[in-house]
Amino acid sequence: MPSRTQDAPGRSARMELLLGSALTVVSEQGLRGLTHRAVDREAGLPEGSCSAYLRTREALVLALSEYFADRMAARVRDLADELAGCSLDDDQAYATVTRSVLGWLDERDLLVALLELTIQASRDPALAERLGAHRRVLAEVVGGMLTARGKQHGAAAAETMVASFDGVLISALPRPATQRKAFVRRSVEALLAGLG
Repeated sequence: MPSRTQDAPGRSARMELLLGSALTVVSEQGLRGLTHRAVDREAGLPEGSCSAYLRTREALVLALSEYFADRMAARVRDLADELAGCSLDDDQAYATVTRSVLGWLDERDLLVALLELTIQASRDPALAERLGAHRRVLAEVVGGMLTARGKQHGAAAAETMVASFDGVLISALPRPATQRKAFVRRSVEALLAGLG
């Protein structure tokens, strides 16, 4: 099954490179380190390349938030595809969700961006609006998964599931690598059992 994680509707290859580089900069230096020059350096492009596409820092942060949101939404849709045909309370579902969450932990750039952008959104209404739209998309995908399996839920329950998995990922990230798998397995089992 082809993955949708590389889909980039409407973005040029250059913009993909710049935003991927911006994600790396944020992962390594935090959102404070995100500058046009830092992105140019990370991308291996001449100085001024990033600012030619994204004139202001605000435009850069908002474009990064959309890039991040697209990548995370694609991963959740891939998970929904993998779960098609199984209930959320069987062994196959536990194994599939656990494998996906552990796979996301390998993408440190995305998880650090989640943290950094969420913190910044608490002070930036435009960013908060963008991230809110992203979470609504994820909640719709999760809600679709629940509905397809006959689980009673409302929009709030789907939003809570999204927030819960965010919490599992963020909590697992700083743990020693030897403890992550056990923590994720326990957490996924508890979350899915709560849907039973």
